Amino acid sequence: MTPLLPTLAAVVGGYLAGSMPFGYWVVRLFKHEDIRRIGSGGIGATNVWRAYGRWYGIPVVLLDVLKGFVPALLAVMFVSHVAGVLAGAAAMLGHWRPVFLRFEKGGKMVATCGGAFFGLAPWAALGAGLLWIIAFLLTRYASVASLAAAVSLPVLCYLTGKPWSVVGFAAAAAVAVIVLHRTNLARLRAGTENRFQLRRPKTAAPAPPTPT
Repeated sequence: MTPLLPTLAAVVGGYLAGSMPFGYWVVRLFKHEDIRRIGSGGIGATNVWRAYGRWYGIPVVLLDVLKGFVPALLAVMFVSHVAGVLAGAAAMLGHWRPVFLRFEKGGKMVATCGGAFFGLAPWAALGAGLLWIIAFLLTRYASVASLAAAVSLPVLCYLTGKPWSVVGFAAAAAVAVIVLHRTNLARLRAGTENRFQLRRPKTAAPAPPTPT
């Protein structure tokens, strides 16, 4: 049986870690701008990368992955797989509605979700990450890559023999990612989704506001 108090501590720690809005902080610190007023308005790595390029996007990706990875891994190591699942879910929730931004809109949880699964099911997370890269290189749509990776997670967790708590969490996380990408899906159907550019033109200004 999962101990209650350590599990609660893991959930709270996961939420606080996930709430750290690194995309917002990095842009505010180095560019003195509010990433929420630029591009899609999201605080995640995709919007940061689109607006300011890879030298800002890559650190935000890594930090967003870590804030899902660390709580989930620590909870698995010191409490249980169920606690790891709950800590990872809490980190994703924190990224979506961060307490440090007064619960305003955060990011779409993809990198934080990936980090949580690297702590819970590393081989499945690695497989989903490779699928993300392949889908992205083929389509240049970050949304398509994120959706493909998310949908693959429960299948990969099952195939790698993870507990049902992890498989169920992967399925729920996939649904959450799909729901948060519903406007992207609408733009894909309409043919108006923007393809991702790995490098910004040197003279380009930050991306104009787009629907979220």
